[in-house]
Amino acid sequence: MILSKMKSYEKIEQYDTELTESLAENYKTIIENLGEDVNREGLEKTPERVAKAMQYLTHGYELNPLEILKSALFTEDHQQMIVVKDIEVYSMCEHHMLPFFGKAHVAYIPNGKIVGLSKIPRIVDAFARRMQVQERLTDQIKNCIQEALNPLGVAVVIEAQHMCMQMRGIQKQNSVTTTSSFTGAFEKDKTRKEFISLVSNKLS
Repeated sequence: MILSKMKSYEKIEQYDTELTESLAENYKTIIENLGEDVNREGLEKTPERVAKAMQYLTHGYELNPLEILKSALFTEDHQQMIVVKDIEVYSMCEHHMLPFFGKAHVAYIPNGKIVGLSKIPRIVDAFARRMQVQERLTDQIKNCIQEALNPLGVAVVIEAQHMCMQMRGIQKQNSVTTTSSFTGAFEKDKTRKEFISLVSNKLS
């Protein structure tokens, strides 16, 4: 456990000590193999920092998204579309271990149950903080909401930029990848268009 205090601010970070040490040794070897001096001042603690950073960036493996949703279900007769848009997404491409990031837009039409609004961004983060591909991430969010709430329909759209395309390979800095996944009522053209309109436009 790392405990740091700054005036009234307290930050607690917990890491698996054995895992941190193992990862740090591996990163030390990688840095040396790349031709750097791991013992110089700027890099001396880098292996440990990266080991901790990677644990944080992949902490979604320790979370159960389905249980997160089930912890805040409420009975409600509302049967109109509920949209949570512009949810920040930060994830790691499993092909190159480089970040991809952007926004998720999630909607569902209740069928007797609603979920606390904060839980939807939480499950997005729980799935995103893993080694991922954007296509799978989109489907996982949709399937989790469908299983937990059994709504009349679910819609998920993710727009993301991929560092593996921007920093290496084709190096197209302005490219954006959009993925979508729908169930139930959102498979109907009219409902899907309403959702796309809501996430595309700024509401006054």
